[in-house]
Amino acid sequence: MIIGSMSFLRLIRSALGLLRDLTGDVLSLVRLSLRSRTAVIAENLFLRKQLAFYKEREIRPRRLTNAARLSLALWSRFFAWRSALMVVKPATLIGWHRKMFCLFWKWKSRPGRPRIPPDLRRLIVEMVRGNPTWGEERIAHELWLKLGIRVSPRTVRAYWPPENPWSGRGSQSWSTFVRNHAQALLACDFMIAVTASFQSLYIFVVMEIGSRRILHCNVTRHPTAEWTIQQLRETIPSDHEYRSLIHDRHATFSSELDAAVAALGLEVVKTPIRAPQANAYCERLIGTMRRECLDYMIPLNGRHLRRILREWVSHYNRGRPHSRLGPGFPDLRLAPPKRVHRHGFEESERVTSTPVLGGLHHEYALKRTAA
Repeated sequence: MIIGSMSFLRLIRSALGLLRDLTGDVLSLVRLSLRSRTAVIAENLFLRKQLAFYKEREIRPRRLTNAARLSLALWSRFFAWRSALMVVKPATLIGWHRKMFCLFWKWKSRPGRPRIPPDLRRLIVEMVRGNPTWGEERIAHELWLKLGIRVSPRTVRAYWPPENPWSGRGSQSWSTFVRNHAQALLACDFMIAVTASFQSLYIFVVMEIGSRRILHCNVTRHPTAEWTIQQLRETIPSDHEYRSLIHDRHATFSSELDAAVAALGLEVVKTPIRAPQANAYCERLIGTMRRECLDYMIPLNGRHLRRILREWVSHYNRGRPHSRLGPGFPDLRLAPPKRVHRHGFEESERVTSTPVLGGLHHEYALKRTAA
């Protein structure tokens, strides 16, 4: 931070020195223009004689400053300068002029898109700081689906605050079977959470792969096949349209459980041994649950963990944009608000923020105020 401030001060000092020298040259030009033509010619000849003496003795001048280079390049436009140039070669002066031309058009063109409005920049920074687990794509989807502000993830990244570095995460591979039958597939799996008293609790989740919706989530200390069968019975309705249920080869998923699943009208699809990518959707859900919820919470007991998961599951299904859905929400099919200005709000609109899990996440919405 100190080094950056010193560089900025040197830049300001250099700019002020350049402005001072150019102002002095302009004042000298005005003063000389008020003198008689004979006096100016005589002074010019007088200075040429002295320069010829220094050139004869081969006395090297000191290095020219930026202000001197700019002055020589500017004044050379008003007369035949080749016979008067003595301190540098003609090619050097032409190079200075070309560099000035490039800098002028670089300033004039100002490449890049115009900056988005300041209030939208502040909102992006607020969303980044209020939601430490979100990436730029998530914030762009949140702005588009809920507020009607369409910006690209790269634009969000351009205004990302420096104290919140983003670490990209690679995508997982998907099996052909899961891709082709996503709308009719369910997936389930267990994960472990540790309480404040170092007690291990097992979380059982069932998700609908096509919509990414969490159908069921419950907690137990001792996962058994009977308990898991009861959870599936509570989850899967009698008039369902699902075809298959994916699970791994954990001992809890016994042959009795598979028979009960078949009685519910579902085909059991077991993943290969040591191949979690075959159940990639559910594995990704478990990773998201850890990264966005459990890694920031210390449950006191099973009841506390159920309450935490109930609030997060509601946020996941109804308030968290999913990129694979368009983006969209698993439980809602909402069209983004239509706006007159792409990057602006109307005077009667106000952005509201609803905290989730004590402020770990926030849900944003538009609220119209009375005129």
